[in-house]
Amino acid sequence: MGIDLKAGGRRTGHKSSMKVIKTANPYNRLLIKLYKFLARRTDSKFCETVAKRLHMSRINAPPMGLNRLAKYMSKKENQTAVIVGKVTDDVRMLECPKLSVCALSFTENARKRIVASGGECITFDQLALRSPTGANTVLLRGPQSRAALAHFGKRTSVNNPHAYDGVKPYVRSKGRKFEKARGRRKSRGFKV
Repeated sequence: MGIDLKAGGRRTGHKSSMKVIKTANPYNRLLIKLYKFLARRTDSKFCETVAKRLHMSRINAPPMGLNRLAKYMSKKENQTAVIVGKVTDDVRMLECPKLSVCALSFTENARKRIVASGGECITFDQLALRSPTGANTVLLRGPQSRAALAHFGKRTSVNNPHAYDGVKPYVRSKGRKFEKARGRRKSRGFKV
């Protein structure tokens, strides 16, 4: 029995998340519409990327702290930092520099500190009016840090000998009897 290719093959339930807007947030839904339109009409890679990131789940849109943001924007005066996610405050940073930031949301203290230092916090619709193609902007994203990433490893290629260095195994315990034979010890053949 073959596969009915005309009916689309066997892949069911694999609709692209870009086709269906999953969020119920009306503001985000309008933003997705706006940036899809801009991506189509301006041929701007910036708008395309923002539209793609607006579709992402919350775990794939991690927040960014003020300290990291200030570090990335240190030599980029007169440019707007764009984060498709939340901007959070960092108490370790004593002085906040003047920043122009566009993000989905800000924590209360982060907004206070940015405004107090003479900067500004703008929304994505304000950014679309100001620079529809993403001119004078720096597109940033927060650090991905969740427990599962420890198991993933780096990119694999012939030129990358460190693909699996420091990758955490899915193992019950870290004792001698658990996954400690070939490949894990020099005395047992080889060690990766």
